[in-house]
Amino acid sequence: MRVTFVLPYAGLTGGNRVLAIYAERLHRRGHAVTVVSHPRAKKSLPGRVKSVLCGAGWPKQPESDPSFFDGCTVPHRVLETARPVVDDDVPDADVVLATYWRTAAGVAALSARKGAKAILLQGYETSPGRWDRGIDSAWRLALHKIVVSKWLADLARDRFGDKNVHLIPNSVDTEQFHAPARDKQKIPTVGMLYSTLHLRGVDVSLAALERVKRQVGNVRLVAFGAERVSARLPLPNWAEFHYRPHQSDLRQIYGQCDVWLCGSRREGFHLPMLEAMACRCPVVSTRMGGSAEILVDGVNGFLVEVEDPTRLAEKLEVVLTSSDATWRGMSEAALRTAHRYTWDDATDLLETALSEVVRGSALSVRSSWLGEQRKC
Repeated sequence: MRVTFVLPYAGLTGGNRVLAIYAERLHRRGHAVTVVSHPRAKKSLPGRVKSVLCGAGWPKQPESDPSFFDGCTVPHRVLETARPVVDDDVPDADVVLATYWRTAAGVAALSARKGAKAILLQGYETSPGRWDRGIDSAWRLALHKIVVSKWLADLARDRFGDKNVHLIPNSVDTEQFHAPARDKQKIPTVGMLYSTLHLRGVDVSLAALERVKRQVGNVRLVAFGAERVSARLPLPNWAEFHYRPHQSDLRQIYGQCDVWLCGSRREGFHLPMLEAMACRCPVVSTRMGGSAEILVDGVNGFLVEVEDPTRLAEKLEVVLTSSDATWRGMSEAALRTAHRYTWDDATDLLETALSEVVRGSALSVRSSWLGEQRKC
């Protein structure tokens, strides 16, 4: 197949990491894959002034930024401005895939020769209970939906009346993410993804960790993220932070944690959870995204409701103070869970989904043509 991915800015987000994995794996399987993305958005003047007022200084536009597509063998075109794609931007193909709601309208408006039209949805980017007209409009476009978790498939059905959706959960590369069997750390250690985005709920996680610190005493936090720690959301002085760690270093980070913490308000999936589990790390998470489908209380981790730092702290304490035997049981269960999700299986599902989208589009065109002929 000839496949085109249309991205927003191809920066260091979890969603872009998933797309880079799929693009590369489809390419290796012999498909002709092209990636088209927006350039990095420049900070507006009000945004730069706000940066100064918040104590972060006058932001500089970097000449280049790392991307998960760096070193990728797939052709990657970056548009000159952040605008909707048009026919001249993309090659003729069998299928063209929007990968974010802001890229959906441009893909929907492309001519038929650019391919059957679909969208890979990795989230609904608002706080729980809030809806956005622009996002809703993108979900209502005539694009076949491919989603990464069951809650997104349920959303497509319940809010948008779309039952014809392909569900392809995110996966983990166990050749990259692995760790030897181990006991708990001498100093109880919690791992966490750092982000200032409100949806990521780092403020909730930090509130839970402060409670754990008071109860357990000597606790260590290991965090990493694609942005530097902000003065608006500081980490405690007993935290160790890794800024944009190399992919090869992530398993060492996961492998030194007794528990992975996610206090997010909303996630499409939360891929670090599976990566941590592949490194034998149990997970304590809010009930959202993929965690609600993957975690089993007391087996490979614990689930609590969103916006509940008290319960998060309680479950963290359960894991951190458990016996070595109990912890090892949860660690092994986390590993077994992660091994059920492979990128080979996910790519198989994506190939099938894209093939069905192409066939469905061809049938629709043929049906429309036959209808016109009958009128004649």
